[in-house]
Amino acid sequence: MKRRQFLSGAAGSVALAVSGIMTTDAQAGDAPAAGSIGSTGGFWPGDTRLVISISMQFEAGGQPAKGADSPFPKVDFPFSVKADAVTNTWFAYGYREGIPRMLDLWDKHGVKVTSHMIGEAVQRHPELARDIVRRGHEAAGHGPRWSSQFAMSRADERAFLVAGRDMVQQVTGERTVGYNCNWLRRGPNTLSLLQELGFVYHIDDLSRDEPFIEKVDGKDFVVVPYTLRNNDILLIEGRNYSPQQFLDQIKGEFDQLYEEAGKRRRMMSISAHDRISGTPQMVRVWDEFLTYARSKAGVAFMRKDDIARYALASPLTLRETETI
Repeated sequence: MKRRQFLSGAAGSVALAVSGIMTTDAQAGDAPAAGSIGSTGGFWPGDTRLVISISMQFEAGGQPAKGADSPFPKVDFPFSVKADAVTNTWFAYGYREGIPRMLDLWDKHGVKVTSHMIGEAVQRHPELARDIVRRGHEAAGHGPRWSSQFAMSRADERAFLVAGRDMVQQVTGERTVGYNCNWLRRGPNTLSLLQELGFVYHIDDLSRDEPFIEKVDGKDFVVVPYTLRNNDILLIEGRNYSPQQFLDQIKGEFDQLYEEAGKRRRMMSISAHDRISGTPQMVRVWDEFLTYARSKAGVAFMRKDDIARYALASPLTLRETETI
């Protein structure tokens, strides 16, 4: 089979996998935006104009017992104190309330997301991890625990990646093909190790508003860019944004990317952390945003593994040199 035939066939199979269940139609009475349906340029499957990629971080239960990032002031705990009790209750909200509430929201809108799972969180709450996968969402790698893997030796980092992958697979039955480092900080060996271990993509890159391909050890490796500006942990927790401010910001981002998407491949990335976006007020504004986005013609919500495979199969995907 010729390469062009392979690309065409692979792209078609991905299109079949994502079209019809994730692509939205304009609500009755809405006129399609200029350049939307029929003039997308074939950047995405079918009549898709803009892809929205949602990350749902499953971290609660995988945080260190002391010293985890939280809204509380940092203190130096005496040796006799085994755990930061109040911070751990803040994280517990993520698996007790946050993820179950978000899962119901995704179901309401027919949206599939990528869940970056910390291995220890998955092992402590296996039924929740299995429920995420049962509902059609992607289980992606996020390490076995919170650690600075960028400072590890190659051998130690390899063992770290394998441990996280295996923890998720043992519980969910899913083999992770995508990866997210703690706070995006990868080391000099990370991409090479991911390639070696059979991963397809990583998200630790902020440099584009569309997926692209880099060469890693002479082979194609996909980048599905992440976001800080549409990230609840920075906006809501870090800057004390109100949920309404968060909504206004992501709607503005959506409107601009939707406009650009008639001429080039565009992807909107948004991040939802279990104990932050899973609160009642945040789910309320997420609901409003999803309703708004789904009212526009040609909007699709895709898991990151589907995005990565489509990017690999598409001859239109940009190629870049890794940023040092």
